[in-house]
Amino acid sequence: MTHCSDNENVEQSDDGGEKQKNKQKKRRTERKHVSFPPDEQIVSGFAEHRGSDHKANSCLTLTEVTTAYLQSCSRHQVQPLVHVLQQLQQGACVGGSVKCLDLKGERLDHRSCEALEVVLKSLRLDFINLQAAQLEENGASSLLDMISYYESTSHLDISDNRNMGTSGWRALAHLIKQSMRLSRLDASNMPMVDYPALSLSKALLTSRLTTLHLHNAQLSGMPLYRLVSALKLNRTLQELHLTNNLLNSYQDALQLGDLLRYNSTLKTMELSNNTLADAGFAELCDGLRWQTAGLEVLLLRRNQITVEGMLSLSQTLPVLKVLQVLDLSENLIGDEGIQLIRSPLMMNCSLLKLCLAQNSITCEGAVALAEFLAENHYIQCLDLRQNNVKVGGLMALCLAMKINQSLANLDLDNVPLEEQDEFLMKIQTKLQAEIDQSCLINSKRHSLKAQPLDMSSAEAEGASGTTAALVHTNTHA
Repeated sequence: MTHCSDNENVEQSDDGGEKQKNKQKKRRTERKHVSFPPDEQIVSGFAEHRGSDHKANSCLTLTEVTTAYLQSCSRHQVQPLVHVLQQLQQGACVGGSVKCLDLKGERLDHRSCEALEVVLKSLRLDFINLQAAQLEENGASSLLDMISYYESTSHLDISDNRNMGTSGWRALAHLIKQSMRLSRLDASNMPMVDYPALSLSKALLTSRLTTLHLHNAQLSGMPLYRLVSALKLNRTLQELHLTNNLLNSYQDALQLGDLLRYNSTLKTMELSNNTLADAGFAELCDGLRWQTAGLEVLLLRRNQITVEGMLSLSQTLPVLKVLQVLDLSENLIGDEGIQLIRSPLMMNCSLLKLCLAQNSITCEGAVALAEFLAENHYIQCLDLRQNNVKVGGLMALCLAMKINQSLANLDLDNVPLEEQDEFLMKIQTKLQAEIDQSCLINSKRHSLKAQPLDMSSAEAEGASGTTAALVHTNTHA
């Protein structure tokens, strides 16, 4: 028998321990390590992947897209939409040739929406019209997710879809927040209460939308409060259209006036066909006094504004700095209201277009407006249609136009109002012709004062914005 000394046992023990340590160290060095790139690289990589997908699909011809759509319909066991096929057959290549996908009035169930994916990923559209498409929760959610993922459009109309459900509204909010292309959204004729109002308001905090149409959306009260709270922080939205929302002269007008105090990005606010009345108009006027940059167009057609509202306007007009278009048509201003704003209008330097159609204005009011036109050198458009302006008022306006050098459009009723005397009717026709001639001269004068060649880019942008404001029309009157 061989005996090992204690030293040998210790050496063997040390060798074993050292070997064990080496093995553990080796295992540690052989372990795999996973590291993730920074968040922005992950996001950019995802965006590049989406872009490459779209670029690959944009090489398809419309014939190929049509074939792919028919195959997709077959897979999803749905009938192809005839209207979609007709639109795809209108061109021969993709890459932007189909500008609009019009699905208005089509019945889009979930499977029909899924079948449209091949179209949405292949076409770069300017407008997708889903108005009254009878979208339900699953179909709406699926379709809006596709539009978001493929960045399919810059203008989406999803009006008249009242059954989108929570998932549909969640998908719409995600689209609004994430899309780099979507600039205009129409979501009218749908109740904007509870979850829809909350989700839309949160989405607007980070959206890139520039135009939002929410006509007839039941926005009065808490829904409007949530919307305004978001828009106070929003710095991208330029047009807000809220026609026919039963906006009242108390809480609603207070919120809108508050919005004008804090938001200097909005350029157009359309509030026609509501019930703001004189008290509500006073809140708006107070908000306008705070606007040193921002709102250029304010549309208040049919809002039950009377002569009392003109008291508020008379105090605001001299200090207005940016408002260029004011539409007060179809209210109850009358001659007395015109008298109240005559002198303040003379002092105003921002208004370029004033709409006073259907306001019970007679010759007395027309004479007051003529005095304003003789003194003001900025106004370019004045609308006096559907008022009771006869020969006396026309004569005053005609004389004023011989002095005024800025007004290029004075809108009067095309057909002269009937006078009892044929001689007076001839005079009325003659006066209208002279007014039109004076406007034409002023219009040519404006053309001669075109932008000079050395105008800075910033000045050119300002002039362009002014022109856009003047040609803006109230399409939802």
